[in-house]
Amino acid sequence: MDGVENRELKEVKVGNRTRGRSSFDLILRVLALVLTLVAAILLGVDKQTKVVPVQLVSTLPVLHVPVTARWHHLSAFVYFVVANAIVSSYAALSLVLLFTGMGANRVLKSAIIIIDTLMVALLFSGIGATAAVGLIGYQGNSHLRWGKVCNVFEKFCHQVLASIALSMLGSLAFISIVVFSALRGHGKS
Repeated sequence: MDGVENRELKEVKVGNRTRGRSSFDLILRVLALVLTLVAAILLGVDKQTKVVPVQLVSTLPVLHVPVTARWHHLSAFVYFVVANAIVSSYAALSLVLLFTGMGANRVLKSAIIIIDTLMVALLFSGIGATAAVGLIGYQGNSHLRWGKVCNVFEKFCHQVLASIALSMLGSLAFISIVVFSALRGHGKS
């Protein structure tokens, strides 16, 4: 009788551990979906207009010109928004696959892990490009004679920074998914 009871307890523990792993995976995917979607939206609606004094020639008076900073004026920002939109769409699709049970298919599981890894790379490339352009906007580049713009467009730059931070958290969620999937696969072999 003891042997039967111990066997049943082991099966229950294994079942709960598997259920815990899959719910952890779902939580990370939902978190990644929300973070990357909000990052894309936050930068996608980012816009600020300021009146900037411009002096063309020292003998002419200063002109006050309205200038607008928008996310689509810089290709790195466009890439960032598109990358985050792709990743959030993929996160939604992978959630649907996992909820419907199609994610239990071994081949599909392997494909999801590979695509998860590609999503991490896509996010990091978008974050890197946006951060590089953002840093130039924040500090300027004296060698190229590019002035700072974040001292003029503060709200715009703060929103870019918040978007980068959210996307970074989303990429960390995807890294966690990949690492735990790899550990889970390693534990089975």
